[in-house]
This record gives sequence, C-alpha cells and structure tokens, in this order.
Amino acid sequence: QVQLVESGGGLMQVGGSLRLSCAASGSIFVINAMGWYRQAPGKQRELVAAITRGGSTNYADSVRGRFTISRDNAKNTVYLQMNSLKPEDTAVYYCNADGFTTKGYKYDTWGQGTQVTVSS
Repeated sequence: QVQLVESGGGLMQVGGSLRLSCAASGSIFVINAMGWYRQAPGKQRELVAAITRGGSTNYADSVRGRFTISRDNAKNTVYLQMNSLKPEDTAVYYCNADGFTTKGYKYDTWGQGTQVTVSS
C-alpha cells in the first residue's frame, strides 16, 4: 500500500504565500504523476496542478503564474508553492499520486487533505 501525508496548510492573508508538501511512503516501486487538487465548500474537487515523473507540469488557469508545483523523486515528495493568494484559493487541498507498488499493483492514492484559508 501507498500512503500520502500532506502538510503546510493554514491561514494566510490575501497576497501571502504558503508551501504545501506531500510525502509518499509504503510499498512504492515507482510514482508516475503527482498532483494537487482542491475542493471548496459546495464545489467539486478540481485539479490545481500536476507533474509527471519527468517534470512536465500542468496548471489550472486560475493558478497559472501564481502557483508552482515541483517534486523530489528521491524523497517521493511533491510540493506546491502558492504565491499571491486570493480568497478564492480557500479550500481543502488534496495530494494525489499514481504508479506501481513493489508487487506490481497499480495504485491511485489520495492524501487526507490540508486546509488552506485565505482571509481578505
């Protein structure tokens, strides 16, 4: 099994910055894509940013230019640097990862979520 643990959420004022981290552990053979999603109250979960093992990235239009996703393959960790935060960035942020376990099983795993609140 593979587990994801997020950290770094919290309360921030408009225009501030936060950095989220997500560490994967368990029976990992390889992690392919890693990504960050968010879900605001009353809304569906949406993709914020994703990154492949090779470093190719994809961003939601609403965060492009403000957020940066990166990963450290040696540490099985993905990061989300969030700058110029806006009230509409307030949500629970979830980490996601997919790949294969050491026994050859495919996994697609979610973290427990971390709250980000941006106050105006």
